[in-house]
Amino acid sequence: MSDYNKFKANFEYHKARSSKGFGDTVEKITKATGIKKAVDTIAEALDTDCGCDKRKKKLNESFPYLMPELLTEDEFNFLDLTFNNESNKIKDPDRILQIYNRVFKDKKKMTNCSPCFVNTVYNKLKAIYNEYK
Repeated sequence: MSDYNKFKANFEYHKARSSKGFGDTVEKITKATGIKKAVDTIAEALDTDCGCDKRKKKLNESFPYLMPELLTEDEFNFLDLTFNNESNKIKDPDRILQIYNRVFKDKKKMTNCSPCFVNTVYNKLKAIYNEYK
């Protein structure tokens, strides 16, 4: 299996298990504390729907979590070369910014502030790359 295919599989596995929004988080908390089981038991005894699924869906739509897009194989290979480069010089920052904007659904523009670029764009992409590699 290629490095990219491993990356893609790890990314998709994580994305499938991640909370889509605040509703998923509320559901996890209510399950962990036993509230969900109590509510389900009462709803079943009353022969009614507790409304949990509708509430979860509404909360997820109202308060979604930002989930980055999957890197394409070309982007992955470019970043692989970039992040494993022994030089401290960032090559092709425009391409890095383009990938960042697509992956994070953002519209950042290039600035003359190198630390700003590294802290907000470069490091965030590197974190995604490292997390699923």
